[in-house]
Amino acid sequence: MKDFSRFAIHSYTNKPWPLATMVERYAKAGVSGISVWKETIEGMKPAQAAAMIKSAGLKVVSMVRGGFFPAPSAEERQQKIEDNLRLIRDSAELGAPLIVLVCGADPKVGLAQARDQVRAGIEAILPEAERLGIKLAIEPLHPMYADLRSVVNTMEQANDLCEAIDHQNLGVAVDVYHVWWDPKLEGEIERCGRLGRLFAFHVCDWKTPPEDFLNDRGLMGEGCIDIPLIRSWVEKTGFHGFVEVEIFSKRYWAMDQDIYLDMIKKAWEEKV
Repeated sequence: MKDFSRFAIHSYTNKPWPLATMVERYAKAGVSGISVWKETIEGMKPAQAAAMIKSAGLKVVSMVRGGFFPAPSAEERQQKIEDNLRLIRDSAELGAPLIVLVCGADPKVGLAQARDQVRAGIEAILPEAERLGIKLAIEPLHPMYADLRSVVNTMEQANDLCEAIDHQNLGVAVDVYHVWWDPKLEGEIERCGRLGRLFAFHVCDWKTPPEDFLNDRGLMGEGCIDIPLIRSWVEKTGFHGFVEVEIFSKRYWAMDQDIYLDMIKKAWEEKV
């Protein structure tokens, strides 16, 4: 029988459900962990969400997502830092041990400057993260998102940034959707794990062709990513954390979410 003790789902995967429905259905389906998107808990106190999740027998895996540091003006950048500091405090109240960082990008800011701003932003929030015992995981995003979402686009860049900052609370989240294409992937996963910085592992699939590069991700096994191979590289480093399903899909959001959850569980069991 498949061991579901490492089976986790990001709350955005079942976006149409409110958190109460989500945790009740996840617990019933045998899901063990939930990564909570901050949008999912808007309108409630993090402690209230934490109690709801705990009562369902689920573990909070992470808070998603912080970051988005680059901006043209110093005032905007400071506001982004304040937003991240607030998210760190909310994460502590939620009981989330980790925040996933989508580092950000701005078309008005050049790549090199934006990457400097990302580093400065992370360095500005790390003391508060350390104080509250929260880890930060840089998630490199596919290069197609380098204009608006992240100027950190490869595992090598994420590893280099972690080495440059060199803080025990800073690591990397590996999302197969963003890094599967990278010819250096195996070596950079090994490097990340060797340095103790591999903090999270996210799975979904790349459909061919995607109808929407943001909101048409596939269920595991539905596309071209060799997820078991990448998982083997991740686990060879000694990583034994949650294997987290993170799918954005207008098609799946439009269907019956109970049926969709059954499909997610079957795909996780058979294709991951």
